[in-house]
Amino acid sequence: MKPYLDYLICHYGYVGLFGALALGIVGLPIPDETLLAYAGYSVYQGEMNFLLTIVVAFLGSMTGITLSYVIGFKLGYPFLKKFGPKSWTEEGKIDRIHQLFVKYGSTLLFFGYFIPGIRHLTAYVAGISNIGLRKFMLFAYLGALVWSATFISIGRELGNRWYIVKIFIHRYSAYLVIAGVIALIGYGAYRYIKKARANA
Repeated sequence: MKPYLDYLICHYGYVGLFGALALGIVGLPIPDETLLAYAGYSVYQGEMNFLLTIVVAFLGSMTGITLSYVIGFKLGYPFLKKFGPKSWTEEGKIDRIHQLFVKYGSTLLFFGYFIPGIRHLTAYVAGISNIGLRKFMLFAYLGALVWSATFISIGRELGNRWYIVKIFIHRYSAYLVIAGVIALIGYGAYRYIKKARANA
């Protein structure tokens, strides 16, 4: 994986980072977290600026997720079923994510970045579900910023051991999913309690 990322970052720099993340969020098979960690490693090497790298990664992620939202809003589920990867539509995956939106609202856009297999679909489903643009932008863009900054910072701190991120994600992806679900349940409980107190 390193030669590919090395070529992308060394030859295209910030432009390569922006483009790869935009396309990765839309759905191309790009190892997003690994790419961000490698960008953080490049910061550690002194080849990239820390804050500028975060800004570029944020803009790339923001572009990708906005494009996904627009496609979902304009073209809907039939388009995804026909042209999207089979993994997106198998066993009613889009329907399950839609139910998560109904249950947890737009917060799924934020937490979805950190849940493997969810990030690439949340914006599409948000568009299909006709979630308001302002609400979408608030949660999706905040999630993009936190997600980008987190993995770039991890890559910078790990330095020459940046590749550990890839190993961790591959080995513990199931635990990340569980953690994400627990976070969503916790937030759902918080919303329920808050609403109950307001109506009391």
